[in-house]
Formats: sequence, C-alpha cells, structure tokens
Amino acid sequence: MLTLPNLLTLSRIVAIPLLAWFLWWPDWIDGYAAGFVLYCLMGITDYFDGYLARTQGTVSKLGVFLDPIADKIMVAAVILLLVGTRGAQPAIIPGIHQIAALVILLREIAVSGLREFLAQLQVSVPVSKLAKWKTTLQLVSLGALILGGALPAAPWVDQVGLWTLWGAAALTLVTGWDYLRVGLKHMD
Repeated sequence: MLTLPNLLTLSRIVAIPLLAWFLWWPDWIDGYAAGFVLYCLMGITDYFDGYLARTQGTVSKLGVFLDPIADKIMVAAVILLLVGTRGAQPAIIPGIHQIAALVILLREIAVSGLREFLAQLQVSVPVSKLAKWKTTLQLVSLGALILGGALPAAPWVDQVGLWTLWGAAALTLVTGWDYLRVGLKHMD
C-alpha cells in the first residue's frame, strides 16, 4: 500500500499547506521563490510517482485514487491564492484573467463529479492525450505566475503565465466537453 509512488503522491498532498503559506504573502518575493521551487518539486514527484508505478508494476488503487486528488488540490490552492487579494496587494491573476482560472476550477469539479457518477456505473473514462496537455499547460501557467511573483522586475514572466492560463482554460473547455459527452451516453 505505501509504495514509493504512493509516498510521492502523499508528499505532494502534505506539501500543499507549505506551498500555500509561501504564496500567502504576495509581497514576499523570497516566499514566492521558495514556493516556485516547492511547486517544481511537487511537479517532479507527480511525474515520477506515475512513472515508477507503471515501470515497477506497482500501480495501486490508492495511487489511482490519490494522484488526481493531489493534482486538483494543488491546482485549486494555487489558483485561489493567486486570484485573492490580501490587504492592498493586487491579485497575481487579475481582473478578466480570473475567468480563465474559474473555468479551470469549475471543470475540475464537474469532471470529478462526472467520474464519480460513472464509477458507480462501472464506466471508466481514460485520461486523453489532450487532457494531459491541458494539465501540462495548466501547471506551466501556474508555475510561471508563481515565478512572476518572485521576479517582479520581469513582467514578461507574468504575461507568459496569463497567456498559458488562457490556453489551459481553452483546453479545459474542450476536454471537459469530451468527458461530458461520454457521461451523457450513460445518463437516462
């Protein structure tokens, strides 16, 4: 049960409060730098937990259950902290860009509910290649936005983060629709 891949997944979940703490203080440049490093480490463990589970033949029900939850909790926490304002500090994801963040959050919730519904019907919906690209773009976007908080003298980093956030939101809509179409086939 507690294989190395599962421990890596659990480490991501345990690290989320620390990541949130680093990002809580929007004017703390060193916190954003530390948050970026931690975020990257979390991304690396996300890659390796799946890779190791597949190559070692240790894919487990616990890992299949926890891995997407760890990803969704991390993404939701980062988005919430980056759209929030604290005191006089503006949001890292400002104004109209918050729509892209909202699209991502709503899709994650909807697809989770749909997967739960389909699981009760014993219908499995595999993750598509496009959904993997969506996740990659989403993680790159959030990483760039965190890095932008650590590098206020390089506003282009924020711009990369915001553009890729919109790209991720577009793929989010496409992949969300794909999942919904599959789910609708199983609804009475």
